[in-house]
Amino acid sequence: MSWAQFTVSGDGTHHLYNGVPVYEERFDEILAFHQPGLAPVRRGSKAWHIRVDGQAAYSCRFMRTFGFYEGRAAIIESTEEDSWCHIDTAGRSVYRQRYTWCGNFQGQRCTIRDAEGMYYHIDYDGQAVYSEHWRYAGDYRDGIAVVQGSDGRSTHIDDHGQLLHGQWFLNLDVFHKGLARACDEAGWAHINVDGAFIYKRRFAMVEPFYNGQAHVETFAGALEIINEKGESILQLRPPLHSEFSALSTDLVGFWRTQTIATAVSLGIFEVLAGSAEEVAKQCGLNLRGAQYILRALDEMKLVTCHEERWFPTSKGAFLKVGHPLTLADAALEFAGSLSRMWEQLPNALSANSHWTAADIFHTIAQDDVRKKTHHRMLQSYARHDYVSVPQAFELLGNERVIDAGGGLGVLAQLVIATYPNVQVTVFDRPEVIEQGRKTLHQSPKLYWHAGDLFSPWKLESDVVILARILHDWNDEAALRILNNARSVLPTGGRLLVVEMPLSENHSSGALLNLHLLMVTGGRERTVNEYQQLFKKALFSLINVQRLTNVSSVLTAVAM
Repeated sequence: MSWAQFTVSGDGTHHLYNGVPVYEERFDEILAFHQPGLAPVRRGSKAWHIRVDGQAAYSCRFMRTFGFYEGRAAIIESTEEDSWCHIDTAGRSVYRQRYTWCGNFQGQRCTIRDAEGMYYHIDYDGQAVYSEHWRYAGDYRDGIAVVQGSDGRSTHIDDHGQLLHGQWFLNLDVFHKGLARACDEAGWAHINVDGAFIYKRRFAMVEPFYNGQAHVETFAGALEIINEKGESILQLRPPLHSEFSALSTDLVGFWRTQTIATAVSLGIFEVLAGSAEEVAKQCGLNLRGAQYILRALDEMKLVTCHEERWFPTSKGAFLKVGHPLTLADAALEFAGSLSRMWEQLPNALSANSHWTAADIFHTIAQDDVRKKTHHRMLQSYARHDYVSVPQAFELLGNERVIDAGGGLGVLAQLVIATYPNVQVTVFDRPEVIEQGRKTLHQSPKLYWHAGDLFSPWKLESDVVILARILHDWNDEAALRILNNARSVLPTGGRLLVVEMPLSENHSSGALLNLHLLMVTGGRERTVNEYQQLFKKALFSLINVQRLTNVSSVLTAVAM
C-alpha cells in the first residue's frame, strides 16, 4: 500500500485506499499526501501533518498547514499577519524569517509576499535570491519564473532573478516545452525563449502546445486547433459572434457618443436620482423622451432603475459636471467640434490634398466658454492618468522643474506632493495660465509663467517635463519644442516625456493616432521615433518606463 495511491474522502475528513479508510482518526480538514508520506490536517483551530497511519508526525501545532515540497511545507503559525514560514518534516522552522504569505518550493526556490505586499523568491535558508521585489512572482518551472512589474506587466526571470529576454506582456505563463502563453494589447499567442511571438495571429484564449498543436479560441468565439505557425488546422466550434454584427456595431458607435452628449447637455445626470416623470419635468422633456433616453443610458450601464427611480451608476457619475474627474466636458467635445473635425479624414489622407489641421489651440483661446470646458476636460484626464507619474520621474527632490504645456497645473501639483522641496513652474499659453491661477490651490513651490512653446522660454531649469505635448505636433514642430527645452537645461539636465509610445508589433493606439492627426495635426510615435527626435535636439534617451496602457515616461539627458 503506497500513500501515493491514497485519495481524500468525500467528506474531506480522512484518506482512502481503494475506497477503504486508511486509519481510524477523523479530522475537520485534510489535504493530499506528499513526499515523504505526510499529509496536512486540521482539527478545530489546530493544524499539523500526519503519517500514513493517521498519527501526528511531530508534536508542534499550527493554525494551518500545507503540503510538503522538496522536504519543506508552508505553514501559518498564528493569526499575526507576518506568521507564514516553512517547516521540515519534524515540524521545525527551517529559517527565522516570517512572511505574510508563502508558496511552495520548486527547484530550490519559493515565492513569498512580504509585509509591504511585494513578492520575490527565497532559497532554502529563507534568504532572498535577488534584490528586486515584484508586484507578483510565480513558481519556478525548469529554472524560469513569471514576475509582474509595478506597471502590471509581466516578464520571465531566470533562477538568479535576471531578466530572461526583457520583453514585457499584459499577461504571461511559464514555459512549456520551450513555448509560453503570452498576452499583449492585441490578444493571446505563444512566445519563444527570446520573448518573440512565433506567429502573428492573436486569440481570446490559447492553451499550451501539445505535440505541435494548441487549442485556441478566436475573438469571435470559434474554437480551433492551430499549428506552431498559428495556422488553423481544424475548427472545433464555429464562431459564436457574427463578424457582420460586430462590424455593424462599430458602424453605429456614434449612437453612444450622441446619446451621452445629449444626456449631459440636457442636464440629466445633474437631476438624478429621480423618476422618469421628475427627469422629464426638470430637464424640459416629454415623458416618452425621458423614458427613451434613460433606457438608452441604462443599456450603456450609465444609469440603473430601482423601484421606478433612476440612479447614476458609478460609471455614469463621471458625467456629472461637479465630479472631480468629470467627463461631461469630454462628452460634449467628442460629440461636437471634435467629431466634426473627423469629417475631413478623407482629405487628410488623400495624396492630392493640401489639407492641414486647424489650429485648435488658437480656436479654443478665442472662445471663453470652450476655453474653460476644454481645459477642464484635460484636467480630468490628468487627474486620472498622472497619479503614478511623479514617482516614476525619480527626482532627487531639490530640482527646479518646468512643466511645459502644463495646463491647469495638475501634474505640477502632484510632483510637489511627491517631492515637497522641488520648485515647479507651469509654462503655458497666457489664457491657460490665467485659468490655472484661478483654478488651482496655490503652493509656495508652484510658479506660473505665460509664454509660447515655440518662442524662447526665458527660463532656467534642471528638469523639463513634456506631458502629452509632443504628440500634438508634427516632427518639425516637436523638434522646435525640444530645442527650446534643451536651451533651458544644463548639460546633464533631464527631459521627462510622458506619452503613449506606439508598439512596433501591434496596432494598439492607431485610432488615437488618427484622432491626433485630425484635431491637432500631431501623431503618436514609437520609442525609436522619439529617440531620433531627442538625438536631433541633443538629448540622449536613457530609460523608458511603462506605467499604464496610456502612459509611459521617457527619460532623456541633455548632451
